[in-house]
Amino acid sequence: MMTKEFKKLNNLIGWLVWAVATVVYCSTIEPSASFWDCGEYIACAYKLEVGHPPGAPFFLIIGRFFTLFAGNDPANAAMMINIMSALSSSFSILFLFWTITHFARRIVHTDLTKELTSTQLISIMGAGIVGALAYTFSDSFWYSAVEGEVYALSSFFTALVFWAILKWEHEADQK
Repeated sequence: MMTKEFKKLNNLIGWLVWAVATVVYCSTIEPSASFWDCGEYIACAYKLEVGHPPGAPFFLIIGRFFTLFAGNDPANAAMMINIMSALSSSFSILFLFWTITHFARRIVHTDLTKELTSTQLISIMGAGIVGALAYTFSDSFWYSAVEGEVYALSSFFTALVFWAILKWEHEADQK
């Protein structure tokens, strides 16, 4: 399979895995605050206040943006911040899928310009699907995905940066 066709299929399946994670997380979010720090983060984001040290200022700013979609009803603020966590986690899964397929392709061929057989393509995509969905449904990641804690957003930025490193490595020698 040619490189452009691989990229199209990789993007399509990646977005399908993202959709699965998004639907699962958004349908299982907590409608209000959990018992631990989540309530404090939600209240601080809703009013754009300072949380406990060391705090999470960027989380609170993004959380405030999401609470704007709750309208004037503070009862929906917690749900919107939980949706923010769900979306952050599902985008983490998307970048995880692309990271797995990048490494799987490197294992199959060290030269990324070589064509893949259909068996190799199925193996690479299968590895990405199984790896990303296994992480999607893992206990600790799922719990952080459905509540207003900083871990989901942190996972998203970690996955994004790691994927960007791989993207740069792939294109570093090109003009």
